[in-house]
Amino acid sequence: MKEDKKTQNLGLDITPEVSQGHYSNLVVISHSPTEIILDFAQMLPGNEHAVVRTRSIMHPVHAKRLLHALTDNLEKYEQQYGRIVEIQGDTVPFDMIPQGEA
Repeated sequence: MKEDKKTQNLGLDITPEVSQGHYSNLVVISHSPTEIILDFAQMLPGNEHAVVRTRSIMHPVHAKRLLHALTDNLEKYEQQYGRIVEIQGDTVPFDMIPQGEA
């Protein structure tokens, strides 16, 4: 007997402070046998050190799910807005920022 896939609707509660988010232009990824650690940081021009804004710790299975979800979302993004061009260096030219995000 074949089961139909059911879509789960996940309700999220978010505080006003968390909903503001943190800008990150650098992520440092480390791991242990049981955890993947993502340190989202911000590196400002002229500074020698990045400041970690958010640390996320997850089980490797959840990290794999995150990888698949990011891949899926980036593909959908590119279908809607065009190809994301990877560039060398640490700045993005203004004309490469999608409209509405500048």
